[in-house]
Amino acid sequence: MSSGYGKAFALMREAGQGPWRDYTRHAFVEGLKDGTLPRAAFLHYLRQDYVFLTHFSRAWALAVVKAQTHEEMQVASATVNGLMHEEMMLHVGVCADAGISREKLFATPERPENLAYTRFVLEAGYSGDYLTLLAALVPCVIGYAEIGARLAQEATSETYRPWIDTYAGDQYQSYCRDIGALLDSALIRRLGENYDTLPIWSDLCKTFETATMLEVNFWQMGLTP
Repeated sequence: MSSGYGKAFALMREAGQGPWRDYTRHAFVEGLKDGTLPRAAFLHYLRQDYVFLTHFSRAWALAVVKAQTHEEMQVASATVNGLMHEEMMLHVGVCADAGISREKLFATPERPENLAYTRFVLEAGYSGDYLTLLAALVPCVIGYAEIGARLAQEATSETYRPWIDTYAGDQYQSYCRDIGALLDSALIRRLGENYDTLPIWSDLCKTFETATMLEVNFWQMGLTP
């Protein structure tokens, strides 16, 4: 089994296909597709996501610390750079257009659903190994690529087209293919070609699934400003 984002990602997605469907086909996502998502809900989500990305950047920085090769360090550090200087700046710009200053954005109170997700990922980095951390990080990163690519084809409204185009764009898609390749190579380097037959594989899939379910909760939070 393989996908545009690598074999390991495809296997993890298949193992948690129910939660993955709930995540990538959530009502929030479908509201982005057809433009029915209320603007207030979108801005509420963006503010919480800005807080999320602050912690998510820290988690990817931990991947630099736990990396074993220069290539692993490069991908993780490039991801931190992309999160802080590109994705978070998208949020700043959209919120500024809506009259939400950068200072107010940064001071956004963290919702419990956000807190649960970010601390889960950070804990994976603090107490887990490199593979555990990647399993916790990948659902967010590649999930948005999958959502963006689908919505770019299916969107019936232009209301949220800038958001869709960000995640469907060549730059983000390339970045996610690199992360999928990183996951594949990291597993083979540490566990061998038959990593998916080892007992640790089920633990990694469970981490992936838990992060996916936390993504579902995050979308749901977005619907309740």
